[in-house]
Amino acid sequence: MMMELPLVVGVDGSDGSLPAIDWAVDEAARHGLPLRLVHGSLWERYEGLAPKVGPDRPAAQVMADHIVASAAERAGRRNPDVKVSTDVHLADAADALLHEGNNATALITGVRGRGPLKGLLLGSVGLAVAARAHCPVIVVRGDRAGLAGTHERILLGAGEPDTSEEAARFAFREAEARGCVLDVVRTWRRPAYRTAGPDTPADAPGQDHGKEAGTGLDELVRDAVADHPGVRVRRATVEGPAREVLVHRSAAADLVIVGARRRQGHFGLQLGRVAHTLLHHAQCPVAVVPQRV
Repeated sequence: MMMELPLVVGVDGSDGSLPAIDWAVDEAARHGLPLRLVHGSLWERYEGLAPKVGPDRPAAQVMADHIVASAAERAGRRNPDVKVSTDVHLADAADALLHEGNNATALITGVRGRGPLKGLLLGSVGLAVAARAHCPVIVVRGDRAGLAGTHERILLGAGEPDTSEEAARFAFREAEARGCVLDVVRTWRRPAYRTAGPDTPADAPGQDHGKEAGTGLDELVRDAVADHPGVRVRRATVEGPAREVLVHRSAAADLVIVGARRRQGHFGLQLGRVAHTLLHHAQCPVAVVPQRV
């Protein structure tokens, strides 16, 4: 029997990581997965400069061990049935999580960490991980209702098949595990150079963008619907910018899911504008699901 890959959570001892731990425990229980709490620390690099606690252990190492131990204790209080493991990586936090993502069902981070730029809507670690990981990344953010899952609704932003097939499968699995409604939304825009006038025929070119969007939406979810017949799906096509539509609708969702391209051999941030906006402004947790192209 193949061992289930864990949900991996980045922990740093900050207040922003606490909701991520709680959310991840609930998610692990929901899917029957183990939970792995990971902290990235470069304490060894500064070992010669750091004060010692006792004869052998630098204070930074003691702190790193305390952070993961406290996180594990919190997870155990939240749900003692979830299997929890911990690890401290001698690496930058983002690099530590990206490494763990090679053997994870998903990576989970909080919206902010211990970094000095407190004005950022999303911490640099969360952004880097969401833009580079090759497994799904969930950034735990939003209001109390969204974090608690009281809306009983998942929102999928349906893009093109080359960016959204994996996201669609992820969304259906999530909705099935939660027993909730899955809202699938595809946006469309009327080209600026095509405007309808009073004498424009109903079937003139450029007047069927909404219908085309609906057809694309149906094609995207066809296989997932067949694989998860018990999931209640509500389809919608909406005229407008996808970023604005999804941010607005995230206020009534427990999780918003979007796809992202991961081009082989490309380095740096690989994150579209829609995902980037949601990571900074959504009112519920955001899942970015990579699609390799």
